[in-house]
Amino acid sequence: MNHPCHDSQVNRLRKIEGQVRGLQKMIEERRYCMDIVSQLRAVQGALKKVELGILETHLQHCVQDALNSRNSEDAEAKIQEILQLLQKN
Repeated sequence: MNHPCHDSQVNRLRKIEGQVRGLQKMIEERRYCMDIVSQLRAVQGALKKVELGILETHLQHCVQDALNSRNSEDAEAKIQEILQLLQKN
């Protein structure tokens, strides 16, 4: 299977990496707790956007390809894979 490109998500992850380094510095500098928590929530939100972007691409490409292939076993496997992932956490 040919996997889709996730370049935009990689770019987002690089930005998140910078945010996490900033958080580490805030903690080392003993900054105000609520400022740290605020930044942590921003990182969590950014990671959620990456997750949703990758899931959207997966649905648009991998799952759609499985549905278009008329291979019902492959399509069902893709659907079950998503359901199992969503049931975690």
